[in-house]
Amino acid sequence: MKKIKSLLSYFTISELIIFSVSALSITIAFFIFDRTNYITLIASLTGVTSLIFNAKGNPSGQVLMLVFSLLYGIISYEKAYYGEMITYLGMTAPMAVFALFSWLKNPFNGDRRQVKINRLKKSEYLIMLFATFIVTVIFYYILLYFNTANLIISTISVTTSFTAVYLTARRSEYFAVGYAANDIVLIVLWTMASVQDLSYLSVVICFAAFLVNDIYAFINWSKMKKTQSQLNNTLHYELKDKQANFNNDDNI
Repeated sequence: MKKIKSLLSYFTISELIIFSVSALSITIAFFIFDRTNYITLIASLTGVTSLIFNAKGNPSGQVLMLVFSLLYGIISYEKAYYGEMITYLGMTAPMAVFALFSWLKNPFNGDRRQVKINRLKKSEYLIMLFATFIVTVIFYYILLYFNTANLIISTISVTTSFTAVYLTARRSEYFAVGYAANDIVLIVLWTMASVQDLSYLSVVICFAAFLVNDIYAFINWSKMKKTQSQLNNTLHYELKDKQANFNNDDNI
């Protein structure tokens, strides 16, 4: 009971509302449009839970993202969305492991529940864009070989996914923008699938909920980045003052 209270107190009221509405929407959509593929429901709830932890900069979110990637890969395989399957199993899942270690190695102020947000140099953004281009071209031909459904949209999904996982591993607040872009692409992709099978509307609702959570994540990370910067500056000046006082004492 204490652990539950501690967990609830960890999140703000706004975060609890966002999570509750998202989880409820996903569950209701599943029982309206699907009612059979429970792996879809489990994957969706796992995914939205990972996002609320990611929004807090908590490494637990990356553990849940790894589980979601494995489940989503299975769902994509069943629909012949091989691009999604390869992307999540071959890229998102491994990068989630890499991001987990990166977040654990870089806690803010020793607090392992919040990662230290990184400030990327302009040169790294150029490197990211070049790497994204290479990955996109390679995956396009891989997806073409497997006769992937909706090839162009699936390829765009790879592009946005790679950008998102790269920025996640590098601890940049813009990872949420990458995931939000990917959510929009996936909403389009699964809407097209739902034309033939209405059960996939539950997946559409899932990514709509993901979109809301990723937008919130960007907003919250931007606030955390400002707070971390202010605290670092305060600690820096306090350290300078202590050093100055120490030098004055030596002179006396």
